[in-house]
Amino acid sequence: MSYYSNHYRQPRQTPTRRPQRHPDGQLRRASTPRSQPQPAPRRRSRRQAGVLLAGSSMLALAALVVTPFDRSEQSRTADLCQQRVQSQSVLSRDELSQLLTVAERSSKETVRQIIQEPYCVLSPVTVREGAQAEREAYPLEFDPQTWFVVLYEEGEYAGYDFSFRR
Repeated sequence: MSYYSNHYRQPRQTPTRRPQRHPDGQLRRASTPRSQPQPAPRRRSRRQAGVLLAGSSMLALAALVVTPFDRSEQSRTADLCQQRVQSQSVLSRDELSQLLTVAERSSKETVRQIIQEPYCVLSPVTVREGAQAEREAYPLEFDPQTWFVVLYEEGEYAGYDFSFRR
């Protein structure tokens, strides 16, 4: 009785080289010295090839999902300043933390008591149906590539957003 499963097989032995006959009829030894037999190159099974194909397809799909797509021209122009108001205006950490405590639907004057003139005014956007939102941008003092965007609807504070510049 064998202790090994049918799956286990002994390595294949390659046949030893036989002497070859020369055209003149004499036996000659093989011209190359004997060396260790080299195993035949293994071919991938269909299952292994299928797994490899599925894995590489999933990797390619993940790369497409993770890679950010180039934004449309419309959204790029919407982030551009329509009017530069105060070129030296930045938002400090303290002002940012105070602004985050302001309740929605507070007046624009309440927000302006915390933060002064914006760096620039962005193009208006439609947040809800029939309501245009004014947007003002403030670069962060500690990260000038990031802008804090304040939204106003009909003169009331409607919220905020961050714009990450590259």
